[in-house]
Amino acid sequence: MKARPIIFDTDPGIDDAAAIVIAIKDPDLDVKLLSTVGANVEVEKTCMNALRLAEFMDVDIPVAKGCGEPLMRKLRPCPEVHGVTGMDGYDFPPVTRKPLDKHAVVAMRDIIMSSEEKITLVVIGTHTNVAIMLKMYPEVKEKIEEIVTMGGALAGGNTNSTAEFNIYNDPHAADIVFKSGIPITMLGLNVTNYALIYRKEAEAIKARGGKAGEMICSLLEHYRSGSLDAGVRVHDAVAVAYMVRPDLFKTEMMPVEIALDGPAAGTTVSDFRAMESGEKKPNVKVVTEVDQEGYTQWFVDEFCRGEE
Repeated sequence: MKARPIIFDTDPGIDDAAAIVIAIKDPDLDVKLLSTVGANVEVEKTCMNALRLAEFMDVDIPVAKGCGEPLMRKLRPCPEVHGVTGMDGYDFPPVTRKPLDKHAVVAMRDIIMSSEEKITLVVIGTHTNVAIMLKMYPEVKEKIEEIVTMGGALAGGNTNSTAEFNIYNDPHAADIVFKSGIPITMLGLNVTNYALIYRKEAEAIKARGGKAGEMICSLLEHYRSGSLDAGVRVHDAVAVAYMVRPDLFKTEMMPVEIALDGPAAGTTVSDFRAMESGEKKPNVKVVTEVDQEGYTQWFVDEFCRGEE
């Protein structure tokens, strides 16, 4: 089977790093671009981290620097979760690579339009770059297979009581993307909070996963989205799992809207009653359940792929 061409729009970030490394190692995925955005940390740092990962994995994947600020609000990064650099916990060698000399929005557009196959966008940061691309270059819509996004939740948040971090940081961009008419799959906290990695799995990855396994385990030790003893939530890797192992998940089409104002701004709202009455039509495929045991084993197997 031919590998699925994807573009990561990302803000590395420790969980982003895990997602990117797995995608690079998986033969069913073909990473065409790492498009970076400010979210977990500032965009200068996320761009550097993407370059670090491409160089560390020794792959010829271009990196493009994108937007540093949300469309209509101030960026609120979270170095308390990922560290000051965004990937604290591992001593990467000096980076010799440079980002592309064009903005990530343009780089995404160029790759999408020049591809013979439709491209899947894997959005695991804020939606700022993608929203601007859709407004500037609406012709790309016909050449996007799907947008798979880690963001939102059916209930509850991790930034405040209702909003998930990626959507919260740029709700206006998410609103543009969710209203675009492009097929969207949303993996929210209702799933990613339960797709956990424990110390047992981390030790197996460190022992069997080569240099990438050693690197990710060092990062996970410093990651503050849980702990290896209680279970770490590697949110963004779940989006990759969905693409290559959809059998591990259950989904349901739902009408999803983004709250834009007030204290609930950034909340993803699914109006079940309006859908049942026919007032609203479903616009997003929402992942509702994950096989946690199957996911955990998949995560270990992916990092150990090709190392034994």
